[in-house]
Amino acid sequence: MKMRAQIRMLDGRRLHLQDGPIDLVVEAFGAALEVEAAYRAAGERFATVLDELCGELSRLRQACVLESEWPRGSTARRMMAAVMPFAEEYFITPMAAVAGAVAEEILAAMTTAADLSRAYVNDGGDIALHLSPCERFVIGMVERPDRASLFGTTTIESGDRVRGVATSGWRGRSFSLGIADAVTVLADGAAAADAAATMIANAVDLPGHPAIVRVPACELAPDSDLGDRLVTQGVGALTCYEVDQALAPGARVAELLLRMGLIRAAALNLRGVTRVVRPLPESKRIFSSVQERGLVHA
Repeated sequence: MKMRAQIRMLDGRRLHLQDGPIDLVVEAFGAALEVEAAYRAAGERFATVLDELCGELSRLRQACVLESEWPRGSTARRMMAAVMPFAEEYFITPMAAVAGAVAEEILAAMTTAADLSRAYVNDGGDIALHLSPCERFVIGMVERPDRASLFGTTTIESGDRVRGVATSGWRGRSFSLGIADAVTVLADGAAAADAAATMIANAVDLPGHPAIVRVPACELAPDSDLGDRLVTQGVGALTCYEVDQALAPGARVAELLLRMGLIRAAALNLRGVTRVVRPLPESKRIFSSVQERGLVHA
């Protein structure tokens, strides 16, 4: 097998892993020897991930149904498990969870090999987290995936069940059926957060609106798992009312996933408006620092 994976240190603390479309930033905290062991394990596991996924790519691009044959590889199985809860009612393929699943897979290799206090694997904004007791991470919330503009932060503590963060939207790396600038989801794992963010972002929409430019996915990427489904390529001027209209169905999907236990919280962003879906304040403080915002521009 030809080795393509690029593995290097960033600023003496973080590890950068890149192979084809997979681009990870990894950071581990703990004793120096444990961090070294974790980084070594991450590099060893990463070296074969892309080839394993490519070996099952045709299956992973197929729509998931309850009767779908499960893939063989461990990363691919993480993808399948993350999208299976949506298979009965929605169109979704395992590719909807690929970034989160890769992040989870690398983190699992690290925590198996080393005793770490904290660690994260960031796959283009889809993040898998490890927290030992009494540890925490502060996560920045982006307004849109294509630029580093934060609208708030949220703190993940070791006692929380959240171990995955993902962001989706029409401006991100992947195609979207909806018009959300960004949907950020907190869930028990990164693959689950990735799949849920995709579904919620797809639901933020104004079907048939003349200001929205849509193109068949296959015209942009002939091998896209979305086939000839229309994906968003531009969003023009929207009124305040239209922004609220578009966010409402996305919020309803997020509320459903919250009740089902598939997510822990979500923040939906469109044109400067933020809608937060989370448990009742008396039962949870997740996203407590993220405030819902009114229209900034239309």
